[in-house]
Amino acid sequence: MSGLRVRVESALNRVWYPSDQATPARRVLAGAYRLLTTPLEWLFRAIVAARYRAYRNGSLCAQRVGVPVVVIGNLTVGGTGKTPFTCYLARCLAEDAGLRVGIVTRGYGAQREDGVTPVRVDASSDAHEVGDEPVLLATLSGSAVMAGRNRVAAARALAEEVDVLLADDGLQHLRLARDLEIVLLDLQRGVGNGRLLPCGPLREPPSRLRDVDALVLTGAASPSRAADSVAGALPPGAPTPLRAAVSLTTAYAIASPDHECALSRFAGAPVHAVAGIADPARFFALLRRSGLEIIEHPLADHALLDAKTIAFDDEIPVLMTEKDAVKCRSFADARCWAVRLDVQMAPEARKALVASVVALCAQGALNGS
Repeated sequence: MSGLRVRVESALNRVWYPSDQATPARRVLAGAYRLLTTPLEWLFRAIVAARYRAYRNGSLCAQRVGVPVVVIGNLTVGGTGKTPFTCYLARCLAEDAGLRVGIVTRGYGAQREDGVTPVRVDASSDAHEVGDEPVLLATLSGSAVMAGRNRVAAARALAEEVDVLLADDGLQHLRLARDLEIVLLDLQRGVGNGRLLPCGPLREPPSRLRDVDALVLTGAASPSRAADSVAGALPPGAPTPLRAAVSLTTAYAIASPDHECALSRFAGAPVHAVAGIADPARFFALLRRSGLEIIEHPLADHALLDAKTIAFDDEIPVLMTEKDAVKCRSFADARCWAVRLDVQMAPEARKALVASVVALCAQGALNGS
């Protein structure tokens, strides 16, 4: 089933994110898919618009939780780097402003029978039980993390012990009132074909960007032409994009996390590359950009990993994302390495984001909330 899901996701990505190198046959198939799914897109668009209006006019009530809430999300389905960016912002707020930061997250892939009741997550939590992203957030952010489908309940469970809450992947979770919205867009993919689900990758129309407080383009350092292309597709009134560059520079042994090395150590010979994330191709491209020769093993997002999944019939090193690594701690051997994803912003952009959150916290203190 996982293999089928990977093939379906790959096929959809080829339709949703058109390429100039696409063959004529692929263009015809993409056009046929868009034609067939347009009625469903209209229905989805109407539902999204009605729900958004209901929260704006008060027919549905967003719930406040007593502390400022910063939502980090995206318009598209899947990988824009929300979780690594959330970790980065949490560390910035703690290091630069001394804020106590809490993080709430959905916990996709959790195997708990009760996925509704919020659960406190730390670095030692079982990723199969609470979800891979919550464990990664707890491991990398240094912040208190609460996971659960009911994000309002999760936020309230943390509110008394923090100064600010970050909601990872919470843009469309309108029931949780927010004070600041940060939207991430992948530098290379942008808004794809600009269409809503299922015709395209968008959860909301691009016009939604007019209402957000900050827009961050994520991706590897690349020519400004890519950033200009994405910026040119944004609606009038959208925030001026900031840049968050991502890179892969080091890896650590999953069985012995203190054993760390430069990623360049693996250059010159093939390595297995495992990625159970929304956009495995992005991870593979970053590895190749780092000079590695890789054997690709794409998996479905949040795929369950066990020893058999990575039991390749050789002694070649196995490199994987940190999100996958938290699911392999109990059975990883000396071949298994997690690759660190480094997120960096220009000092001015970092300072501006931190200052905006500090201002929210100060305002909240004045208002007694």
